[in-house]
Amino acid sequence: MKIQFILLGIISTQIIGCASIVNGQNQSISIETKTDSGTISGASCKLSNNKGTWFVTSPGSTTVHRSAEDLAIRCEKEPIEAGIASIKSSTKGMAFGNILFGGIIGAGVDISTGAAYDYPTLITIMMGKTSNAPPAAALNTSQTPVNGK
Repeated sequence: MKIQFILLGIISTQIIGCASIVNGQNQSISIETKTDSGTISGASCKLSNNKGTWFVTSPGSTTVHRSAEDLAIRCEKEPIEAGIASIKSSTKGMAFGNILFGGIIGAGVDISTGAAYDYPTLITIMMGKTSNAPPAAALNTSQTPVNGK
């Protein structure tokens, strides 16, 4: 009976896995740009965090490396003023489960590689404004409108 319990525990930890196995270190993000009067197409956007820099033309998508750091975004299109945003990273709930099932080593791997974190999947940048957006978890949605201040 004791051996069956141990085997069940080992199997369940292998099935559950950690965030790096389930979602990986990369995340697809879509960017759209707007002004008060509507959607703007063709803005050149630069996204960056401590793991790298990526470029996309709005509306569009790119794959970024997950990180605990904020995602800085700057979109430009003449003659409109640039839209600048800082998007907060959120810790995925799966990362906390990994501490229980994957142990300290699994959690450490996910934190160091960025797999334990998420950004919103759709980010709207308001041209001519600078803003900070809350993390996806705080919004309880996958879309982050960045309204500016």
